[in-house]
This record gives sequence, C-alpha cells and structure tokens, in this order.
Amino acid sequence: MSTASVMLVQPEGELWERIRVELNENVNTRSDDLASIKEWLRKQPHLPDEWEDRCLLTFLRGCNFSLERCKKKLDMYFTMRAACPEFFTNRDITRPELIDLMSKAQGPTMPGLTPSGRRITICRGLDKNLDTHQLNDAFKLAMMIGDVRLMEEIEGVAGDVYILDASIVAPSHLGKISPSALKKFFICVQEAYPVKLKEVHVVNSTPLIDTLFNIIKPFLKEKMRSRVHFHSSYTALHEYVPKELLPPDYGGTGPSLDEVNSAWIKVLEEYKDWFKQQESLKADEALRPGKPTNYDELFGIDGSFRKLAID
Repeated sequence: MSTASVMLVQPEGELWERIRVELNENVNTRSDDLASIKEWLRKQPHLPDEWEDRCLLTFLRGCNFSLERCKKKLDMYFTMRAACPEFFTNRDITRPELIDLMSKAQGPTMPGLTPSGRRITICRGLDKNLDTHQLNDAFKLAMMIGDVRLMEEIEGVAGDVYILDASIVAPSHLGKISPSALKKFFICVQEAYPVKLKEVHVVNSTPLIDTLFNIIKPFLKEKMRSRVHFHSSYTALHEYVPKELLPPDYGGTGPSLDEVNSAWIKVLEEYKDWFKQQESLKADEALRPGKPTNYDELFGIDGSFRKLAID
C-alpha cells in the first residue's frame, strides 16, 4: 500500500453513497463500462493499448460514466502527454530543479474530504524571489500529483476545491508569465484531466491579483471563471471550507501545510519508477485515423480548442 493510499482519506458510509449518485456510478454496471473503455482503447491505433484500471475508472467517474465524454478526455490526455514533454517527462522529484522548486512553493492535496465529498488542494509560494521561469516545473508538479490521484482516488470524490495563496505575487512576476505555458496548462486541466473543479478560492488577494486574473481569464471556460472567489480574510474562506480541513496556516485545525507537503514528496518518490514507465504512454499522431492533431492549432492564440474526432 502506497503512502498516498494511507494519506488520502476515502469516502465511506452515507458520503460514499451520495458520491455514487453524484458521479452517476452504478456499482452493478461499472465493470461493463470499464470493459467498454478498455476495448475502445485497444482499437485506437494512435493511443496506448492498455492502461491501469484504476486510472480508467477515475476518468469514468470524472465524466459521470458517459462513455463518449470519457473517450474524448482520454484522447486529449494522451494527446497532451505527447504535445507537452515539458510537463510529462523527467518527472523525478529528486531532480535538482524540482527539489529547488519544492523549497520555494507548495501545492499539496489535503488528506480530508469536505462534507459534500470534495478534495482540497492548497497552492502557495514561499519565496518572493520565485522565478516565473519555473512555471513549467510548477505545472509539472501539479500534474504529477494529479496523476498519482488518478491511481489513488480509489473510491472517487465529488469534486475538487483549490485554494490559491497570492501573498507573494509581485508586479515583477506579471511581465514574465508565459501565455503559452498558461494555455497548455489550462487545456490540460479543463480538457485532458477528469477534474470536477467546483471552487477556486484566492486568499491574500490584492488589486494586483485582479490584473493577474485578467491575464488568465481568456484561458478559462466561462463555467470555471464563475467558480473563482477572492477573499481578503480567512474568515470568509471558512464560510466555504470547514476549519478542520484547513491547516493552521489558514486558520484551520488540520495538519500543517509543511507536514502534508513533506508527505506528498515521499509519495512522489515512491512513484518515481511508475512515472518513468508512463512516459511512453502517449498519442502517436502518425497513427491517428484521419487528420493528425496540429499542435499550432491546438495551442493557437485564438483560444479555440481543436475538437478531437472520437470513433
């Protein structure tokens, strides 16, 4: 059993039942749905022939067990793995650049679940001299945790809540942010991962954050934009997130962010070999039926996402 299995509290009892309803998950037919997705994957010449059942089940849950939506997400996930090597290769947490980044920023998923069955992730910078050139590595770390959760959210969750601490954002950061990196990341989050993003809470917000949000806003779907909340105090945050699920750093009574972050570093170390094995699992555009994905179109500045044809 991995550290992540122990660390991520799984829903049970009445909460487990409510999450089944929310995910449209029928425990009597889900094995048939999983078999259908596995058969479809084997028939796609440009995609991997097989993948872990636990990952595929997480995708089905993230798509409310709609087979067509799940196929589309999986196609985009493997497409992005090929299109963004800066996010999906060299995913070894012991690499110097990642060790350095982890000392300057944190983004761990917390162990508990909200009363509605949602998982909380808190992201904050620790060093005002954090270099925005490290943005790709920050996105890589976020998706490393995301991929571990594909394996370790064994019972599924009802959605995700993100808390973003803006306390170290400085004017000097804004001019150095890469729109290309932002767009690739948000395509991954919105199009490729089975994430049900329910709420985003920005704490320690300042007028500068309004400017930053305006930079990011074009990359967000309207539904996601409407779920972003800005808070000038932790008291306002507590109206949305129970104190017992938050670290003392944010007025809560849960484990400290340093403690949870250290636990995640151990998990990422445990997954070192798995990450290496996953590097070959990606779309091969030369084998895609019909027109191959044009990365310039996919990441084009017009903001439109290419629609992938699904058999």
